[in-house]
Amino acid sequence: MLGAQRLYSLSRILPLAWPVFIGQLAVLAYSTIDTVLVARYGALDLAALAVGNAMYTSIFVGLMGVVLAISPLAAQRYGAKDLAGVGESLHQAVWLALGLTLMGELVLLWPEPLLALARPEPEVEAIIRRHLHLLGLALPAALLFTVYRGFNTAVSRPKAVMALQLGGLALKLPLSALLIHGAAGWAGLGAPGGALSTALVVWGQLAVGWWLIRHDPHYQPFGLQQGGLHAPRWPMIASLLRLGLPMGMTILIEVTGFTFMALFISRLGTTAVAGHQLAANLVAMMFMLPMALGNATGALVGQRIGARDLDDARRLGWHGLETALGLAALMGGAVFLLRHPVLSLYTQDAAILAAAAPLLLWVWLFHLGDAGQAIAASVLRAHHVTVAPMMVYAFAIWGVGMGGGYWLAFAQPWPSLGGAQGFWAAAAAGLLLATAGLIWVQRLVERAERPQA
Repeated sequence: MLGAQRLYSLSRILPLAWPVFIGQLAVLAYSTIDTVLVARYGALDLAALAVGNAMYTSIFVGLMGVVLAISPLAAQRYGAKDLAGVGESLHQAVWLALGLTLMGELVLLWPEPLLALARPEPEVEAIIRRHLHLLGLALPAALLFTVYRGFNTAVSRPKAVMALQLGGLALKLPLSALLIHGAAGWAGLGAPGGALSTALVVWGQLAVGWWLIRHDPHYQPFGLQQGGLHAPRWPMIASLLRLGLPMGMTILIEVTGFTFMALFISRLGTTAVAGHQLAANLVAMMFMLPMALGNATGALVGQRIGARDLDDARRLGWHGLETALGLAALMGGAVFLLRHPVLSLYTQDAAILAAAAPLLLWVWLFHLGDAGQAIAASVLRAHHVTVAPMMVYAFAIWGVGMGGGYWLAFAQPWPSLGGAQGFWAAAAAGLLLATAGLIWVQRLVERAERPQA
């Protein structure tokens, strides 16, 4: 019976998860394409790409987390058959995204506090600044496309997003090749060329997504094809912020615990941060699968909560978690065992390969913790529980992961875990601890929802 229930849950999760997985792999391929192309352009630009992308990602994902409050809000309304409310959530999330864009642009244009943390070499710093300024062109479109993505996830329509992300990938490769390496005697822009190509791609995706909302019959029941953008409605924006601010802070903690490694590791030199960039790109690619499972599981759990079927919501949450952990153990092990041929796909630079290879054991453990927290956090967001996960993340990822990594890397109490390995070891421990804490919170939430005898 239990096996049949698990199979039934998977038969509902996987059709929603695989388009998210493919689509997010396409998005991650943007960074992978830039990493491979820039690695062949020069070590200074590769180091700048690692640090610049870490800075942009830290800014973007925190803002993205706030905007993604549309998913649990719209999913519960969709489950309750409040289609007009689902459509209104998109209008108000657009206003929220526009307001947050202004905040993000200020940091991208004046990144001095982040540069002070990284302390890059002067030649690398100059490239980082150009890179961030060009990524500033991408930020508005990226946040507005996040609204489109979150809305489609909530109403179980991830294929629409996947199609646009694959189309973006088809444009990204030739644009990056041209803008990074140049052509016809033009030397190209190096790492900043990848940022410019990303900006062009995301604006194209947003334009097509907006056209679909206005013309695709699927969106007509939500009231999205009559009139223009609704005026701001502060009660709903306040609801989005109540969910989104802790979500954004949670995601910011999680991602900065990862991206700030690049900033601190950059103090160890160009080779160390270039090796870290290869490991970071790998683990980001691996994360796309549990993230897809988490998005699908969270959307279905939210819909079942809206329909007041709490038993089904509970089953979906746990079955999604079991699946993600099992797949993460297999995928992480495979990457570790094949680490040398996998890393050689990025570069043939012996020094960079030597810096990256020892990190792959920690990548395996990091990915296992990353998978567990992705599902548990998505399920808790579906329950509109966001503050407790934020506290778990702050202790586990900032305290144990970032704080412990800094101590291991620079104080070097155990020399074998010094440098970049210290950061990766502590980050893996922090994510595993976060997974355990989130699972504990999930159990408490579900126990509190059970009818009292």
